[in-house]
Amino acid sequence: MRIASLFLVLSLSAFSFADEKDWKQVLKAELPRMGHRNWIVIADSAYPLQSGAGIETISTRSNHLEVVKTVFEMLEKSNHIRPVIHLDSELPFVPETDAKGIDTFRQELKTLLKGRKVESLPHEDIIGKLDKAGKTFKVLIIKTPLAIPYTSLFLELDCGYWGPESEMKLREAIKAKGK
Repeated sequence: MRIASLFLVLSLSAFSFADEKDWKQVLKAELPRMGHRNWIVIADSAYPLQSGAGIETISTRSNHLEVVKTVFEMLEKSNHIRPVIHLDSELPFVPETDAKGIDTFRQELKTLLKGRKVESLPHEDIIGKLDKAGKTFKVLIIKTPLAIPYTSLFLELDCGYWGPESEMKLREAIKAKGK
């Protein structure tokens, strides 16, 4: 009985380690294939396991903000995509008394996001966007052990070499030609 129990414990431990993919390797492999309309999410530990066809969730024991920093560094090396950053609009309202560490997290995140445009939306609206995107496009969720609410960072990927201004000019030129 003791041997069977030991085997079960060792099997479960091996499973939990095998279940955690090296998120950096996964991201490195996926980035060249990703483009506009794909998403990358750096999620806290309570983030749900979404089940859409295009949604992949990997877990890591890495620090949440280190994951954010590394993802930004990898994206900056990719000239074909750029992130549109979404945060939960609830984040500024979470009190330190209910979520120990939130004040420090917000300050460190602010430093990482300095100079970047950030859009805030209600959490449920962002989840709805992910659900919709996951039906057609790849959504990669990197789940961290962070246990503070509303701290997930949502990166909607856009074209890195063709911006909204260029697209608007193109559409106006097409319209001007009567097409």
